[in-house]
Amino acid sequence: MQISSEEIIFLIGLTSLIFLIAPLFLIIYVVSYNRKKKKHQEEKLLLQKTFENELLKTQIEVQEQTLKTIAYDLHDNIGQLLSITSITLSSIDLTNKDKSAEKLAFVEDLTMRSVKEVKALSRLLHGEELVNRGLAAAIEFELEWLQRSDKFTINLDKQNFVAFGGDNSKETIIFRLFQEIINNIIQHAKATEIFITLAQIENSFKLTIRDNGQGFDVDEALRKRSGMGLHNIVKRATMIGGTTSIHSTPGSGSEIVVNIPY
Repeated sequence: MQISSEEIIFLIGLTSLIFLIAPLFLIIYVVSYNRKKKKHQEEKLLLQKTFENELLKTQIEVQEQTLKTIAYDLHDNIGQLLSITSITLSSIDLTNKDKSAEKLAFVEDLTMRSVKEVKALSRLLHGEELVNRGLAAAIEFELEWLQRSDKFTINLDKQNFVAFGGDNSKETIIFRLFQEIINNIIQHAKATEIFITLAQIENSFKLTIRDNGQGFDVDEALRKRSGMGLHNIVKRATMIGGTTSIHSTPGSGSEIVVNIPY
């Protein structure tokens, strides 16, 4: 079977066209791949920068919260102790030895309590060091200060929790999440009991905070500007690969659950 000259020309043309188109497709593919790779690297750098900015913001907020706690304690606790000490000292009558001895013993007790409070405050000033010792230790120390107000009954369950096992930056963000949730309860919930659970479930860390307060409409709170605190909690958990679920109904308290993968 002979091939006509027209068929030969067609085959040569088709072959030439294939050899021309193949490199063109290859060039287009390489250019497209490089663009996607560049875009991916830019997105990765942007995410890293966003995370670093959020971490810095969180660290500043942790420090601000620590300073607020110190200010309240200086005013409400140490200030009161020193005022009572001053009043007691000024009321001592040196001519009455028995009464003087009794009052001096009371002043000594007040002074020792003041020293103890100052030492506790110095520990609180090292908020970053506190987080570095471990997430559970930082949360326990924060709850210790909250309990001193005698306004709340605190229930902490960490039987299924040993250590977060993540990096310090994640732990700092989780600690700030915890502080923000607790602050929301203090300011808005009108609660008397707070329940905190730290747990390790498979390959994730689970933080559950529940209160017996007045509760709220979750959808409405998230729509309003007053729900910014809730938005911050969700956003920060998402930033470190976690999820947040918020459950509450008016009159029935509230519960916030944060899951962070290791």
